[in-house]
Formats: sequence, C-alpha cells, structure tokens
Amino acid sequence: MDVHNVTAEAETFTCNAYLAPEGSPTLVDAGAMTGVVDVIEDHVDDLDRVVLTHQHGDHVEQLDAVLDAFDADLYAYADHPRRTDAIDDGDTVQVGAETCEVVYTPGHADDHVSLVSETSLFSGDVVVHDDGAFDDGSFGRTDMAGQSRERLVESVEDLLERLPESVEHMYSGHGGVFEGDVRSVVERALERAERREPKYPDE
Repeated sequence: MDVHNVTAEAETFTCNAYLAPEGSPTLVDAGAMTGVVDVIEDHVDDLDRVVLTHQHGDHVEQLDAVLDAFDADLYAYADHPRRTDAIDDGDTVQVGAETCEVVYTPGHADDHVSLVSETSLFSGDVVVHDDGAFDDGSFGRTDMAGQSRERLVESVEDLLERLPESVEHMYSGHGGVFEGDVRSVVERALERAERREPKYPDE
C-alpha cells in the first residue's frame, strides 16, 4: 500500500498523519501541523475519509481544517461532533486500496483503535517502533489521567492475536515507519510494557 506521512516535515509536536492515496483516498489521523491540508493536496484532489486512532490533541488539532477542505467522512470510535461513521472492534474500514479490521486497543486512550490489513498495521500510539524511550518496539505512555498500563498490555496481546503473519508495514503515531517483521516489534513492545516499569524516568 502506498502511504505518505503528511506531517513528516512538522516543526512542532504532532502525531504522524498517514495518507493512503490509492483506491479510496484515506487519512489516518489529522495531526497538529499547520498546513497539513496543503501537503495532502500535493498528493490527492479528493479525500474520502479520515479515520481516527484516538482523539488526543496531537491527532485531531487539524481535523476541522481537513474536513472543511475535503468534505470527507469521519470514522471514529468515540463520539465527535463531526463523526459520520462510528467504528467498533471487529468492524472493517477501507484505507486507500486495502480493507482494514478495527481492533479496539485502549490503555493509552479509552477510545484507541488500531487498523490491521493483510499487509499493514496502523497502530496509533498503542505500539510504536522507536520513540526516544525504546528502539525497535515501544508502547504508548500510560502515566497520565485516564490511562492504564494493565489495559494497554491486554490491548497489545489482543493485537498480536489478530495480526496476520503477512503484515510487514507498521505506521505508528510517533517515531519512524517500520518495514519488516512487524510481529517481532509488537512482541518486544509487549515484553517491555509487561515489566510495569516507568517508560520515562519521571513517570
């Protein structure tokens, strides 16, 4: 699947927002980068939908701008004033040229979902490849109000059970895109999360 990180050039804090332009153009998360609409327009004329992994500010700050520019549908687990389609665990959603299964993965956020196709994992913040805390398998922080390490561990376990062996691309909310043995990265993230140790020294 052809995927572009449209917030890659951001100079301020944002999540990675991923555009899948082929087939049915889809944006996974909107990010917090001013000017993201211009970057999207460099790749596509129309956008069919935005799918949110969760509604933390760094993932939705530019959501209204994107929806206004493209009149796209909004797919989200939790309620949102502009949501057109509610998604739940086990649902499917089109992301570009591929069909993804929705996997409910709370812990970092109560409304967190991951998207899994035969070749790709959009993991949001539940699992990342590298984020400054760990390389080659890390996980979303769980030290803030409303977050739970125990629930995140359960979510990663569930994600592993439902991750096809054929998945070889991981697009996470932070850090770099990973290509290769995605399952091994998720397994290392789970092992680290299971230690119950603080992810950051000041946690």
